[in-house]
Amino acid sequence: MLLGVCGSKCAGKSTVAQYLVEHHGFQRLRLSGPQASNGAAPSSESTEDKVLPDPLQKDGSSHQLPIRGKASPPAHSFTSATDLLDFVTKYWRSRWVTTDIHDEAVLDVLSRRPFFILVSVDAPIVIRWCRYQARNSSSSSSSSSLSAAASSSPPTASSLEEFIAESDDHLYSGSSGALPLISRATVRLLNTSSSLAHLYATLGKLDLTNPERLRPSWDNYFMSLASLAAQRSNCMKRAVGCVLVGRERRVISTGYNGTPRGIRNCGEGGCARCNAGMGSGAALATCLCLHAEENALLEAGRERIREGSVLYCNTCPCLTCSIKIVQVGISEVVYSQGYSMDGETAEVFRSAGIKLRQFSPPANGLIHLEKMDLY
Repeated sequence: MLLGVCGSKCAGKSTVAQYLVEHHGFQRLRLSGPQASNGAAPSSESTEDKVLPDPLQKDGSSHQLPIRGKASPPAHSFTSATDLLDFVTKYWRSRWVTTDIHDEAVLDVLSRRPFFILVSVDAPIVIRWCRYQARNSSSSSSSSSLSAAASSSPPTASSLEEFIAESDDHLYSGSSGALPLISRATVRLLNTSSSLAHLYATLGKLDLTNPERLRPSWDNYFMSLASLAAQRSNCMKRAVGCVLVGRERRVISTGYNGTPRGIRNCGEGGCARCNAGMGSGAALATCLCLHAEENALLEAGRERIREGSVLYCNTCPCLTCSIKIVQVGISEVVYSQGYSMDGETAEVFRSAGIKLRQFSPPANGLIHLEKMDLY
């Protein structure tokens, strides 16, 4: 497994990488960055993103992360993303992490492998500025032996305005801005935590090393197909997709909701009931849209549906679809989003002996590390 960590200045990229090293046995990888204007390659462990002493006030107002010893040095260094990828490919069963994803060209190389995951870290700019100040203050009190090295480092911001300018350049630079990287991250974190213990505990609950992040479970796979089918929906009220799976996990048919063939699409005015803005479940007898489940069942035909078939739908089936699902002999229904008739649907399936369960995929979207429930 290879985890790449990208993000904005002082968001906590190195802290997340250090958590992976300390708690999950990851090893750091160093990738030399593009040449700076003074000819020196910027360090992967910039001052603003190191883990430094805890400035947490008694009132808990600080947003700086405390120290847990020095950040682990990179285990291996490479001059190109291709060299790094070739190395990790030989040892992909081990755990590797890098914060040196400088641009989309590097990301494109690493993304070739199915064992790579990109994680982004961000935080509000005021919080990042406070961390930046505290960390620069801590760095200035370091031993004088660091002075020579600091002289070749890029100038540090002395005001909030300068920090914002540096942050904007880091995010929005046309050649090496981090924003395109953040937008492509599989897991996106918002780090406003002021406690290293809290941050580490929340990262632990997030379960970044879950193998399903590399290869989705069957449930995740089929629900993703259902969500993909939903994108073809032409109903203007709700986009629903469905996948019917038979024995040995083979797809029998797919469906999405919308008007029947030959009738103008609902989104183009084909269904008067939907376009009148009727509420969920109201005036269904006048609706011209076939539901995703109905289309999947019609496509499959009764003769192709055998005992053990599972229906995946991104929305819980309505009562009308439920009785059809019972009639054709579906054994299990899996859905991700609720609907106004969930109670009635559950009762029908319970009476017919059909298993109904809701699927919750691993968290990937914008995750607020401070507000996640730890208990």
